[in-house]
Amino acid sequence: MSFGQGGPQWGPGGTGGPGGGPTPDWAALAEASEARTRRRKWLMIGGGAFATIGIAAAVAITVVSANSDDATASNKPASELPATADIPGASDDPGPTFKETTPPPPPNPKDFISSAKKDKAPLTPEGLFPGKTFTSGETVYKKGATADTKSCASVTQPALGAILTKHDCSRMIRVSYLKGGVAVTIGVAVFDTSAEAAKVKDEVKKGLVTALPGKGVPGFCQTGVCRGTYNAYGRYAYFTTTGYTNGKNVTTGDSKAYAAGDTLARFAFQRINQRGEAQASAAAAAPQ
Repeated sequence: MSFGQGGPQWGPGGTGGPGGGPTPDWAALAEASEARTRRRKWLMIGGGAFATIGIAAAVAITVVSANSDDATASNKPASELPATADIPGASDDPGPTFKETTPPPPPNPKDFISSAKKDKAPLTPEGLFPGKTFTSGETVYKKGATADTKSCASVTQPALGAILTKHDCSRMIRVSYLKGGVAVTIGVAVFDTSAEAAKVKDEVKKGLVTALPGKGVPGFCQTGVCRGTYNAYGRYAYFTTTGYTNGKNVTTGDSKAYAAGDTLARFAFQRINQRGEAQASAAAAAPQ
C-alpha cells in the first residue's frame, strides 16, 4: 500500500473507494486540525498571561494601598516630619541615672595600733614574733626565749623602769635572737595611747631592757658594756639590748654589734606595723 495525493488506492488505474464519493483530503484535514490545536494553545497561553498580569496588578495595588501612609511620610522633607516628642514611644529622657559614689579611703594601719580602744587583736609573744628564726638578707638570726610581764619596770634597768612606770606601761613583751656570738633582746612596752609611748621615747636618756637568755641563747650583758636603742610606734615603745655572749664590750663603731641591734630594731617596728596592717585589712573586708 502506498500513500499519496488523494489517499489510498483501492484498485489499479481507478479512483474512488467503497460506496463511491470523493476521497477525503487528508493533508488539508491534518493542517486544519493542527491549526486548531495551535489556536487553542495560544488562547490558553494568552489567557494565562492575562490572568498573571491581573493577579500581579491586584497584589501591587494592595501593597501600595497598605503602605500608602508610610510611603507618603517617608517622602516628606525633614522639616515636615513630626518632632521626636510627637513620635509614640520617643522621649527626651536619657534613661536611669546613678549617683556618683566615691569609695571610702582604706583604713590607716597606724590608727589601729595607736589606741587600746581600737587595737583589739590578740597580743602574745609568739604572735608578735612568730617562728624559730628571723632572716634579714642572707643573715639568719636564731630565735631564743620569749617572756611576757605586766610589771614593766621589773625587767629593765632603774632609769628606764622609772619612765615606763611614770607613763603607765601596762605590759612588756621580750624575745631574744642570736647570730655569731652576738645576742639581741627586743623589748616591746605596751601603753593605752600613742601619746604615752611617744613621751617614753622622748624622755629616755639611759637604761636598758634586761637581756633575756634561754632556748639556745647564752647569758649576755650581765657584765660589761652593751648597746641599747629606743623608739616608739603607735602605742608601743620598743627597745633593743645588744651584747656579746662571751662578755666582750660593745664599743662605738662596732659594726657587727651595731648592725645586729639596728636590724632587730627594724624587725620590731615591722612586726608592730604588720599588726596594724592586719587589722586594717580585716576592717576593710568587713561588711559595711
